[in-house]
Amino acid sequence: MGDSQSWAAAPAAAERARSVLATAWSCAVTAEGGREEFVGAHTVAEDGGVLLSVPEGSALLTAAICAPRGEPSAVLEFADVAPVPVRSRIRARLWLAGCLVADDDRLAFRPTRIVLRQPSGAVVVDLDEFAAAAPDPLALAEAHLLTHLADCHPDAVERLTRLVDHASLHGVVRVQPLAVDRHGLTLRIERNRAHGDVRLPFHTPADDVAQLTERMHALLSQASAASCRRALQRQRTDRDR
Repeated sequence: MGDSQSWAAAPAAAERARSVLATAWSCAVTAEGGREEFVGAHTVAEDGGVLLSVPEGSALLTAAICAPRGEPSAVLEFADVAPVPVRSRIRARLWLAGCLVADDDRLAFRPTRIVLRQPSGAVVVDLDEFAAAAPDPLALAEAHLLTHLADCHPDAVERLTRLVDHASLHGVVRVQPLAVDRHGLTLRIERNRAHGDVRLPFHTPADDVAQLTERMHALLSQASAASCRRALQRQRTDRDR
């Protein structure tokens, strides 16, 4: 069960889908020739089309060449996995349904339906919005940024929890950075038998790593101020007893 923290300033579905596609290292392809898994075999065109480099003996390549209509239908599946070890590491799944076309030794894929599933539920992504969208500007740097934060600055992660509603921290056993994008940072709050995610939005979007550094410093300053307010409230409570 998730925490009831605000999820304002989150990426739009098309941008999130393009980010998953841009950062995924592997994909599973289901087509008339069966299901195959590929690692490091796909590239993404500017409009979101996918090119697959497949082995010469691939059943998918055979299906694309020999299909009666020349364009067998297929479904490509991509998983977005959290770079920091947490429970339920798959943050999202992306399915692209469409057609495969043989292009020399590669397969060109044109999506006709796109579905993005996140913990909040599944949504059908508009094709035009998907084609026009760009990945989040921090997407390719996210894995390094989050693992560095978790491994080298656990004190900063702990300080950021001061921005989380106190009730959401009841029974907490571990807090880890789960995701970061131009709009904000997400923390995974783990308890003994459950976990939830809390969104900490930035005051303005960050378009590169330098701007992200400033936004993180701003969040940490807010956390320090929140800690001071809580300390003053405790002092007043103790004094009034």
